[in-house]
Amino acid sequence: MKFNKWTVGLAAIGVVSLASAARADEKMSQLQTALSNTTISGYVDTAAQWNPGTDNVPRTGGPNLPTYSFAKNDGFTLNAIDIALDHPEDESPWAAGYHVELMAGPNAVPNVDGLAGGLGIRQAYLSLRTPVGNSGIDWKVGVWDTIIGYESSSDPANPNYTRSYGYSIEPTTHTGVLGTYKVNDNISVQAGVADSSNVGVGPSPINGTAAFETQKAYLGGVALTAPSSWGWASGATLNAGVIDAVDSHSHFGTGRDSKTSYYVGATVPTPITALKAGLSYDYLDMHNGQGEAWVVGGYASYQVNDKTSFNVRGEYGNDDTGLLYTSPGTNPRDTFEEFTATLQYNLWANVLSRVEVRWDHAEHGTPFGDSNASGGPVKNNDFLVALNLIYQF
Repeated sequence: MKFNKWTVGLAAIGVVSLASAARADEKMSQLQTALSNTTISGYVDTAAQWNPGTDNVPRTGGPNLPTYSFAKNDGFTLNAIDIALDHPEDESPWAAGYHVELMAGPNAVPNVDGLAGGLGIRQAYLSLRTPVGNSGIDWKVGVWDTIIGYESSSDPANPNYTRSYGYSIEPTTHTGVLGTYKVNDNISVQAGVADSSNVGVGPSPINGTAAFETQKAYLGGVALTAPSSWGWASGATLNAGVIDAVDSHSHFGTGRDSKTSYYVGATVPTPITALKAGLSYDYLDMHNGQGEAWVVGGYASYQVNDKTSFNVRGEYGNDDTGLLYTSPGTNPRDTFEEFTATLQYNLWANVLSRVEVRWDHAEHGTPFGDSNASGGPVKNNDFLVALNLIYQF
């Protein structure tokens, strides 16, 4: 083994031994080998937005904003900082790797105890493969993103700056084991089991298990991809999933203890090469008479050129769970709609730039806006104009 002159000099005066130096060099080589295929990625997400009219109501505990995830009032915001380390699996039958993702900011979904919006663990799992048939089962063991939903918890991966109502009634993260099996190029299936307290709407603490150890969350999903023989519809995807769980943590103080989430979503190319369309359906069943909520969403994306795209989203939903616009016993059900239009233009390298307008409407009541004389909100429409800049690395 070769040593540098500094190491040989230290050994000559008895400060180190060549044997210990050899062991240290061997460990360093192992570390360098382990890190050689590790990648780092992430993003910094910032925005400025204006909600015409006054939504914030300090004296009545506001703001009376729309209740989609991460809704904000007027101002400049740092939405999220995301940093991920990846060591992907190779092609061997018994491959192994890992994914560690840390996130901070108001848009963060860290499943860790601590201050809201503080640095937390969004995902941290081992990726393991076991050979089965002509393929293999790829496992995630640890903390991982949910398997359902049209939109992602990663801000740059979504077609719009603001989140949908469908995303807002879905779980976000789970702690457990998830297996994915690719049947062929067109079909893959997923199944998993997780701590049940991690399936509420939004995140829950890591290892925040239910009151009884037998209360788990059970997850299943299927993904279908259209083959190349389908012509212009080639590459279309259909995803469906179900998550059923008992949740020992009360949600918004309601004390609900179990729920089932259903999801179906599709993305379809069109005969117009630059145009893609999407559809999503979310249904949340709160058990024990706690109500239900469902949302239908439609998406369209038009790629103008390499730098410019135009994305729109429209949603229609009903809720009687109290998670969105109603409270049990106050208003038995509310109906709501939203429409969002987003112009995306990549002016700077590695920077995703968006200008977005959004309209939210509640069919019953006036859940938005400044308070009236009796201390309540006064509007059934809410509007937003936003500029979103995300640097990706």
